Amino acid sequence: MNGLRPIKHRPLLAVVAVAALATIVGLAVLWPDGDRSSFSEELGLRAELVRGKVELTERVPCEGTTADEGIVCIAAHIRLEEGLEQGDIVVVENPEGPSTPSIEAGDRLVLGYTPDAPPGRQYYFADYERRAPLVWLGVLFAIAVVALGRFRGLRALVGLGLTLVVLVAFVLPALLDGSSPVAVAIVGSAAVLLVNLYLAHGFDIRTTVAVLGTLASLVLIAVLAVLFVSATRLTGLASEEAGFLQALAGQIDVRGLLLGGVIIGSLGVLDDVTVTQASAVWELHEANPRLGARGLYRSALRIGRDHIASTVNTLVLAYAGASLPLLILLAEAQRGLGDVLTGETVAAEIVRTLVGSIGLVASVPITTALAALVAGGDETAAVAGGDEPAPVAGGDETRVG
Repeated sequence: MNGLRPIKHRPLLAVVAVAALATIVGLAVLWPDGDRSSFSEELGLRAELVRGKVELTERVPCEGTTADEGIVCIAAHIRLEEGLEQGDIVVVENPEGPSTPSIEAGDRLVLGYTPDAPPGRQYYFADYERRAPLVWLGVLFAIAVVALGRFRGLRALVGLGLTLVVLVAFVLPALLDGSSPVAVAIVGSAAVLLVNLYLAHGFDIRTTVAVLGTLASLVLIAVLAVLFVSATRLTGLASEEAGFLQALAGQIDVRGLLLGGVIIGSLGVLDDVTVTQASAVWELHEANPRLGARGLYRSALRIGRDHIASTVNTLVLAYAGASLPLLILLAEAQRGLGDVLTGETVAAEIVRTLVGSIGLVASVPITTALAALVAGGDETAAVAGGDEPAPVAGGDETRVG
């Protein structure tokens, strides 16, 4: 255990073991087993997608109109690269206008194919083909992570892949099965947390401290989310997607989705803060082994304050950036600031941001206190009291790595 006395690690490992066992039980109980094919058909997601390349485009009168009417469409002649008609050229028309996708010769597109539609309308524009630039961006990201993090960066990338597996294989299907979004979010977050932190940072005492600090903060966030979503009477129906889900899949708890989103959304920033605080305590201890728990706590807490100040600001700016179209619409409507902030659309994000921020703030003293007690517990009786740190014999120092 990186030179740590087992007596210090065993109680923490026992708590982590209980959390891991509870997570495994939760995965077994909540694991999805429903048939969602009919739901996919109602959403229109069962249409076949094929890819093609635009050979040429031309301005023509829209189907059913004449040139004299002046209703112009952009007709794209697209050579299919997939499907039963691979190699054939199909024509897809879209009305000319500012909201029409800009399609030019050479573009690669994704087309939807509905065989039951009338001839000439079986293919329609679904999206742009983005695989190549996204793959290159992913490769660039992986190179940057591995170049700086080396083997640890590689382990972090593996953890990222496992996170996606948990979301796709467990979280989303379980929600579609009608399971409690809060329970699914907690179990899924715990699974991601336990695997990723140990995989990326190694199985040692400081990672265990970070895991426990993150778990405690997640519990606090879950409690606060339940309390304030109820107190503000949020319905979870502020977005069109939520209303669509409720109409087509009554088994989904839309309000619970809001709660689950708060928990899952907070996890990514939480583990960053807790790992940083645990590492800060051990680095301070390595720099000055005579520094006791109280001194470690005070010094690391100063680092945490700076981290939290920037992180909270990041959360607010991230929401503002993602919601600029909505904020512009509200500003254009000339609604009062109070009306804007208390409307469900914005109020839901305020609750999400502030509850997550409270959890982040709480994670700093929780993780720092636990790390200080473990790393410097022999030098002082408690974080908040006791005498000044006493010198420690070299053979009794706590060392990591």
